[in-house]
Amino acid sequence: MISVSMKTEYTPQDKMRDLIDDNNLILLVLSRFGIHFGFGDSTIGEVCHENNVDCPTFMAVANLIAGKNYTGYSVSLPALMDYLKRAHTYFSDFILPGIRRKLIEALNCNDVNDVAFLILKFYDDYTVEIENHMKHENDVIFTYVEKLLHGQPTGRFSIARYSVAHDNGSQKLKELKDIVIRHYRQPNNDQLNSALYDIINCENDLISHSEIEERLFVPAVTRLEKTVLASSEPAHDKMPEHSAGSIAILSDREKDIIKCVARGMSNKEIADKLFLSIHTVTTHRRNITAKLQIHSPAGLTIYAIMNNLVDIADINLQ
Repeated sequence: MISVSMKTEYTPQDKMRDLIDDNNLILLVLSRFGIHFGFGDSTIGEVCHENNVDCPTFMAVANLIAGKNYTGYSVSLPALMDYLKRAHTYFSDFILPGIRRKLIEALNCNDVNDVAFLILKFYDDYTVEIENHMKHENDVIFTYVEKLLHGQPTGRFSIARYSVAHDNGSQKLKELKDIVIRHYRQPNNDQLNSALYDIINCENDLISHSEIEERLFVPAVTRLEKTVLASSEPAHDKMPEHSAGSIAILSDREKDIIKCVARGMSNKEIADKLFLSIHTVTTHRRNITAKLQIHSPAGLTIYAIMNNLVDIADINLQ
């Protein structure tokens, strides 16, 4: 009998316990699909049926997580969104607070001027950023998809714009890990090692989570968008000539600000260059985000290059 580790892909006929033996990350997949333990020697198909889980969606996620062939399985968007929502809850309610507790125990934060305080602040800022990102996905992206699933065209938004601006959130964790390893000294590293180990696991989990969104979720939504638009051509014909991603929806001042952002300028630098107040620059950037649904400077830079607002040669890629 061929072991699951030697196969090019898992199948519904494989035993669930063999998947876990082959790749421990499957434990996270089970939890996020709401699958209970105690399944004995049951197959994947039997376990999914018993737990009311869409088996093809489970197979696609499990195979992708394990680096195996996942393309032969049709994804259910409701099932996949439930999975992604549970993952968000796992990060925000369990993993991120747990890392913070370990950092507090491992670092000497008694002196507010100490580097330990700055490390913890770096982590807290990161936590706010990643939680806002996940809240945006829960409240905006998933709501958009749910409307599509009910056959409701949603105007100018498209999942492609979300994909351009999408960031897996792991880079700052990597920066934090590198800062601690390279610059923070203390006699006993046991507690700090434990915190770093959790940070590394979280970093890898976020990368894997992002791959599921990019390789399974976005393509499935793209297919759904085409289906919904094809079934509502009369309404589509009446849509404005320019979509929300078009350069035409931006004012000249907003285009100027995007150019500055793409060149790596801060809000203050933009304000000085364009003879504006920082408050005005902030307001313009908020309006740009609302129009384009692009939240990060990196996403705006890509947008600026793709729409010929800046030349790629003018961008600092370091």
